[in-house]
Amino acid sequence: MEAPLYLEPRLEPRLASLLRAAGFLHTLAGGLGSPLNVVLPDQIAENLARFRAVYRRHRLSGEVFFAHKANRSSALVRRLAVTGAGAGMDVASLGELQHALGAGFTPRQIMATGPKSPEFLWLAARCGAAVNVDGCGELDDLAALVRRYGLPRVRVLLRLASFASPGVRLLTRQSRFGTPVGELDALLKAVERHRDAVDFRGVGYHLDTTSLAEKAVALEGCVLVMNECRSRGLEPRVIDVGGGFGVNYLADGGQWDRYTTELTQAVMGRREALTWRRHGYGLRYEAGTLRGGLGLYPAHRPVAAERYLDALLSHPAPSLGRTLAAALLESLYDLCTEPGRALVDQCGLTLARVLEVRRAEAGEWMVRLEANADDIGLEEHGVLMDPVVVERARTREPTTDGEAVGVYLAGNLCLESDLITRRMVFLPRLPRPGDLLGFANTAGYCMDFSADQAQHQPLARKVAVWQDEGAWRWSLDDQYWPVTQGEGNHED
Repeated sequence: MEAPLYLEPRLEPRLASLLRAAGFLHTLAGGLGSPLNVVLPDQIAENLARFRAVYRRHRLSGEVFFAHKANRSSALVRRLAVTGAGAGMDVASLGELQHALGAGFTPRQIMATGPKSPEFLWLAARCGAAVNVDGCGELDDLAALVRRYGLPRVRVLLRLASFASPGVRLLTRQSRFGTPVGELDALLKAVERHRDAVDFRGVGYHLDTTSLAEKAVALEGCVLVMNECRSRGLEPRVIDVGGGFGVNYLADGGQWDRYTTELTQAVMGRREALTWRRHGYGLRYEAGTLRGGLGLYPAHRPVAAERYLDALLSHPAPSLGRTLAAALLESLYDLCTEPGRALVDQCGLTLARVLEVRRAEAGEWMVRLEANADDIGLEEHGVLMDPVVVERARTREPTTDGEAVGVYLAGNLCLESDLITRRMVFLPRLPRPGDLLGFANTAGYCMDFSADQAQHQPLARKVAVWQDEGAWRWSLDDQYWPVTQGEGNHED
């Protein structure tokens, strides 16, 4: 076999320490089953502080709203609720709104976004949450609810889309969310028509892109729209730049570059296969030509999370003659952000027990786990990253399985498609039944966004863990409250 192609996860101290606590992790999995999701609530508070530091660096005010859809954890939400000023919740469903209220967030700290049912819209208006509206129809529906039930005016932001840069033409990609800037006049007329029911606070956008240039165009466009609103006698103060700040999943950018290069060579048949049945992750080789595109998340992203926000705010705005941060500051506009994946970076891992290790028909090593692909959604979200082997305590004798080995990770469903990863995963040694594989950094979308109880297999339970006087402690996720975390909980 050629040299192993590792994709080692980036591990910050708290998560690295947890993965070294093998006895503690085996105790958790032994008592609560496999798969098991483990979250670290203290990490989300640390991540919030990093975002707030960027605000201070640019002397900006505003709030950081956690995009709740990234993770259903009660522990993470409750820990965020006690961090103090500047933390809020971005909720995209009725259930998320109820959860945020029950976790301790006040309505003033909640932003309702996403597609909205009548029930969701009514509760947001009834409790006093801000509503990020997608268009005139939603604004009309909200105003009708306010009038019908005699509710106070609702704070609203207008979500916009289809921005274009002045000068050298750059278009933001199309989105099904928001109203095109070209239709702004009709939207502002609706705001003016509903002055008795809505309190217009500002504008924002939601862009599904990693492109810093596209987001800079959108933010510059929002500043220009805010200026136009003021010229019409409106008094907006808030610009919401949404999320999409990204996460740096891998420790070594060189490993990522080598892997993607070798994967391309494998798709073209110039080296041995790196994926199950030569799956190409969007690449294909036809008639001597490489076609398609690599449909993977850019797993090594040094400029991600709060660094991405800092880069965006430092970006020049050509039509304004200064940086975007300076434009916001000079106009006294508040900045709102909605990080999801970035705010739960390093906040969790998923444990799966090794059930079987065997050779497949073609000679590949297959490692079957007590979990399935829906429990560990890394590949669904295009994230390629090696798991960490957490050995079961034993007296190890010298064996031939101590060498680096490439394996395929299979799930516990009787489906050919149930592969935890379709790529060959290189591990420092061949795992054994009873070992755990720890999939790091799954808290952002990859932990429970698509988990399902197929074939009566149990859904992963979720626990919260934290360190207290050098010992790891835990509680069930829904029993974690930051104010009582030292009382009555288990420890290593």
